[in-house]
Amino acid sequence: MSGHSKFANIKHKKEKNDAAKGKIFTKIGKELAVAVKEGGSSDPANNSRLRDVIAKAKANNMPNDTIDRNIKKASGDANAANYEHITYEGYGPNGTAIIVETLTDNRNRTATNVKNAFTKGNGNVGTPGCVSFMFDRKGQIIIDKEEYEGDADELMMQALDAGADDFIEEEDSYEVVTDPDTFSEVRQSLEDAGIAMASAEVTMIPQTYVELTDAKDIASIQKTLDMLDDDDDVQDVYHNWDE
Repeated sequence: MSGHSKFANIKHKKEKNDAAKGKIFTKIGKELAVAVKEGGSSDPANNSRLRDVIAKAKANNMPNDTIDRNIKKASGDANAANYEHITYEGYGPNGTAIIVETLTDNRNRTATNVKNAFTKGNGNVGTPGCVSFMFDRKGQIIIDKEEYEGDADELMMQALDAGADDFIEEEDSYEVVTDPDTFSEVRQSLEDAGIAMASAEVTMIPQTYVELTDAKDIASIQKTLDMLDDDDDVQDVYHNWDE
């Protein structure tokens, strides 16, 4: 996995999101609402899913009052979280694999938009399971080296002792990988220790990566990813393009 740290992508996304914070905050607001509904509690102490989404919100620089407002809105409105989880899988140029996770209140609209994004990028939506076997679902925590002044070995031992599966040191970051079931516990342990996290979420990590060398292929997959990123129904996009 070394050499494929997502820290550069995270920084790039944050720079993009600074110009459009409203969009990313809207998406996280949806996740907060769903977490309150599915977790059965608006108290993060009693709702691990909500704790994890709050951590994601903070990693994306969402203000605390905005987080609290979204939670209160979801708690007081029974219809606030009537969203459906739908996952789409498909192919981009040169067999690149793409997974799209959505939260929607209109599956027809979402299906049309996702299909359009693949088509415009010279790809196609496949059947469920067609590419997900190429990914491993893992908890992933990224720590910026500039934000962590401690010893790397101490951080590694702390993460492993908390239940992490792996610890990877990259040039500019540390990556902590966990089983999805232990992610919340490991993340909470690092948060309690005052360790700042650039990213903390359960994600899909490619087993192998596809390199694109043709300029048209690169432009095509970027078109698909940009269209998906702009879609309010799309929460997360995973791919195995080696950017």
